[in-house]
Amino acid sequence: MNLARRTMNHPALAAVYERAWRPALFYLASGRSTASDRRDAVRALRLSGDKKVLDIACGPGNFTRHLSESLSEGGFAVGVDYSEPMLARAVADNAGPRVGYLRGDARALPFADGAFDAVCCFGALYLIPDPLAATREMVRVLAPGGRIAITTSHRADNPFGHASRIVGGLSGLRVFDHETFPNLFRELGLVEIDQNVHRLLQYVSATRPA
Repeated sequence: MNLARRTMNHPALAAVYERAWRPALFYLASGRSTASDRRDAVRALRLSGDKKVLDIACGPGNFTRHLSESLSEGGFAVGVDYSEPMLARAVADNAGPRVGYLRGDARALPFADGAFDAVCCFGALYLIPDPLAATREMVRVLAPGGRIAITTSHRADNPFGHASRIVGGLSGLRVFDHETFPNLFRELGLVEIDQNVHRLLQYVSATRPA
């Protein structure tokens, strides 16, 4: 397990992740606040009503609970993470009437095809071993007409971008180019592909055709 993944699995990080660690790093990487990210997540996933939502690599569950609050009775959000300390924090801090948590591997999700109306992964694909396999799994469990949204690393096609790839690799972080996820979404048959870049992060969303 590389340095980045060991850090994410440490109990001390789980305790401060959403209070300090994530807001600070995401602001430095994107120039955006956590509140903006949450609002855009609900918009990109088109959440409402009794939809079923899957949040991959949910960490301590702050985003998962926020997503669940956009749903009505009958809807629910499931957060999946591999880290036991993160899940323990999610259960302690972010329980709710329409949210639940499960330990699992993003590369082999324990759900049936088309089980969710919306699937997301925010700020984690660069840590997951074989992130493209994990993304294919996300699309597999997405229902026809459903929405997928991801936030992950981005490198520009310039010297700074190539340097970020090298630095990221030394710590175990994957840094993705501009085309990887739009191309993968197209390969998997998704439509309405939208991509926005904010500094070092890219936000990509798409629809699975009905």
